[in-house]
Amino acid sequence: MSAMNPSTEDFAALLNESFSTNDLYEGSVVKGIIVAIEKDLAVIDVGLKVEGRVPMKEFGVKGRDGDLKVGDEVEVYLERVENALGEAVLSREKARREESWVRLEVSFEKGEKVTGQIFNQVKGGFTVDLDGAVAFLPRSQVDIRPVRDVTPLMHTPQPFQILKMDKRRGNIVVSRRVVLEETRAEQRSELVQSLEEGQTVEGVVKNITDYGAFVDLGGIDGLLHVTDIAWRRINHPSEVLTIGQSVRVQIIRVNQDTHRISLGMKQLETDPWDGIEAKYPISAKFSGRVTNITDYGAFVELEPGIEGLIHVSEMSWTKKNVHPGKIVSTSQEVDVMVLEVDPVKRRISLGLKQTLQNPWDAFAERFPVNTEVEGEVKNKTEFGLFIGLEGDVDGMVHLSDLDWNRPGEQVIEEYKKGDMVKAVVLDVDVEKERISLGIKQLGGDPFEAGAAGELRKNAIVSCEVIEVKDGGLEVKVADSDLTSFVRRADLARDRDGQRPERFSVGDKFDARITQFDKKTRRISVSIKALEIAEEKEAVAQYGSSDTGASLGDILSAALKARDED
Repeated sequence: MSAMNPSTEDFAALLNESFSTNDLYEGSVVKGIIVAIEKDLAVIDVGLKVEGRVPMKEFGVKGRDGDLKVGDEVEVYLERVENALGEAVLSREKARREESWVRLEVSFEKGEKVTGQIFNQVKGGFTVDLDGAVAFLPRSQVDIRPVRDVTPLMHTPQPFQILKMDKRRGNIVVSRRVVLEETRAEQRSELVQSLEEGQTVEGVVKNITDYGAFVDLGGIDGLLHVTDIAWRRINHPSEVLTIGQSVRVQIIRVNQDTHRISLGMKQLETDPWDGIEAKYPISAKFSGRVTNITDYGAFVELEPGIEGLIHVSEMSWTKKNVHPGKIVSTSQEVDVMVLEVDPVKRRISLGLKQTLQNPWDAFAERFPVNTEVEGEVKNKTEFGLFIGLEGDVDGMVHLSDLDWNRPGEQVIEEYKKGDMVKAVVLDVDVEKERISLGIKQLGGDPFEAGAAGELRKNAIVSCEVIEVKDGGLEVKVADSDLTSFVRRADLARDRDGQRPERFSVGDKFDARITQFDKKTRRISVSIKALEIAEEKEAVAQYGSSDTGASLGDILSAALKARDED
């Protein structure tokens, strides 16, 4: 068979070759020649004996300007070799998209930035044109800080970083924020290297927190701590600063590794602590304003930047264990005395009570020893009574100073809190802040009175029974406030007479003083001693060993003589 009349086998081979060629080109980018331009369509021959039509607008600006002409070679995407009209289905946009994907994959692998334009807003973010390929820009990746209005960013070429690519799904995720952070980090590094400690710079307050303010130094932020804003006490930075305010600050510290910068404003002013000891000598008095109250005291501002502490122990002479807030209040003007100055630790100790008269000094001046005072029983303790006195001070009556004769443990039970009592000032110790009082001293010491009344050892006194006990008698010595206990053995010389029950309360009898000791405050009396003494005296006067008179005769004569007298 001639070449002009191919056999059936040759035709099948050509058809198969044609199908295989079609499979090779479909779904890929091919080159074609513009063979004609019909209105807004370009007729393109892709070399497969078929032609296709592509809208001129798909060629972008070049197509709209009419620069394309017959004979130009262009790249298009071959979707199908032949459609129902017998034409190739071509797309310039898909060709451009395929070209972009190839370039973008290379950039993604190398970590390079790509250029694109934000052209639309979608749910959760925006769409970006990467020269034909459409990418998704999440809202969180638009900027370093949240952006309310993205209109200025729309349709403007700018760099992006590809975060993820999935060609099978046709997904590309990009970030503008990563690019900005890298640029900012480079700028920060350059700026930090140009800063030096001690340098003075201008900045703008960017943010205010409880502990300080962040100041923008032109691309990098520095922290202005609240303690470095001013020499005086500042409770919150907002008292001095506002967002957007321009400030002049000094670089205090620069960390080249972390890019952290510490700033100060007060360092640009004169330190008020310079020469502090000369300005505030010890024991000098000054006026100040209470700025802060704590559990342990109150801070007083003596001048801007200079504060001293009044410790709670130096606030009041008399109010102990009281919260400082009950003595002074914030913003109150007070007079204080300088107690100590430490320029190294920048501390001043102040005293409030030292500006007032010591109430113990005042009490001692008005109520010297042996003065009678009156006050309310504030408290009862195991060792005495505490009496509230004039001047908001307390005095103590010891158990031993409650009564001359009775035990203090017994007498104190007669007093209760709130009772008004009188007492005598025994001692005032200003340094120890103690006042000693005595209640028994109001009536005088019965031993002293007794001594003046010729009470002495061996004297004969009259006694009155005030209590009968098994072991003897409790008696009161006549014409005195003294009491004594007569033991059973001292009730009589004879054993039969040594029975306490033979006496009754109110009975009176004579006895002899056998002990009178003012130091130990003891007085002892004895009926037996009196009987023995009288017997000796009778023997000496009315009888002797020579007369042969009996003891009964002698005593009878003595009693008769005493009766006659």
